[in-house]
Amino acid sequence: MSAVVKRFPQRLDTRQGQVDMTHGSGGRAMAQLIDALFVKYFDNDLLRQSNDQAAFNVDAGRMVMSTDGHVISPLFFPGGDIGGLAVHGTVNDVAMSGAKPLYLSAGFILEEGFPLSDLERIVESMAKASKEAGVPVVTGDTKVVEKGKGDGVFITTTGVGIVPEGVNISGDLARPGDVILVNGTMGDHGVAIMSSRENLEFETTIESDSAALHTLVAEMVSVAPDIHCLRDPTRGGLATTLNELAMQSNVGMRLRETDIPIKPEVSAACELLGLDPLYVANEGKLICICPAKDAKAVLDVMKSHPLGEDAVIIGEVVEDEHSFVQMETAFGGGRVVDWIAGEQLPRIC
Repeated sequence: MSAVVKRFPQRLDTRQGQVDMTHGSGGRAMAQLIDALFVKYFDNDLLRQSNDQAAFNVDAGRMVMSTDGHVISPLFFPGGDIGGLAVHGTVNDVAMSGAKPLYLSAGFILEEGFPLSDLERIVESMAKASKEAGVPVVTGDTKVVEKGKGDGVFITTTGVGIVPEGVNISGDLARPGDVILVNGTMGDHGVAIMSSRENLEFETTIESDSAALHTLVAEMVSVAPDIHCLRDPTRGGLATTLNELAMQSNVGMRLRETDIPIKPEVSAACELLGLDPLYVANEGKLICICPAKDAKAVLDVMKSHPLGEDAVIIGEVVEDEHSFVQMETAFGGGRVVDWIAGEQLPRIC
């Protein structure tokens, strides 16, 4: 975050103050911002060394690295905010390889005039998510752009992890006969964002499902090391993600609409907004494709975890040279679940 961070008195007025250009200048004001917010909330031995990088030891094995930019609007939404989302999103991307996430880095692009109180709220939320996940933020960077050249705050996070021996999970490994599972309801995050953005009022509050899934993945891998594919269905939702996996693996997929879990309030909101919940983003859900012989064990362990209580089998992988994803509808008919032509909901993560 800064080559050298000296301990300054915390003179930052986070209640009334705003980000200004000096907070990205590399001088005293920037050091005060880093010390009063980022070091305060992310504090750990590696970050406290105040280097431009973090050096750490890891066990021997295959390493995984993932990076993700977060530009969500609004910054605060029911069930979360950009800070927690930035942690969860990257932890999950690392975990979808079956890896144990180890460390995170964070880059902040701040707009001049952004309230320091909001920034503190975001950093505190991010630190809370990091500590709960057990994946510390150990290095990072801060930049400030002129007013009107940004949109409050953008966050980029990078994560590294290590894959257990004997685990090989990849999007090109789905095979005909495999079973497709999800760990819970679809579309919660995207609808929570849209309801906040449009100031819509529903009878019940629809909250984002943003969560770190690595502990769930660890338990799944422990009972079924031969899981073929894991993917978190974020932008483009379940439908787009399954099309990506089908294309990568050169297979087809058959789904059962009646088995895909969608909350009634999410379904109603999508109908009101003209959205298809199968294409709406999720931030605390995963798709698992595993051999049929492992499906029961995987489903049982998913259901025993707090983030998989609503887990269900939704379909199977089939041979198909066209890599179509098809669905048996609730009325007994069939339809192709195609790629989305554009983005239903921009800036949802």
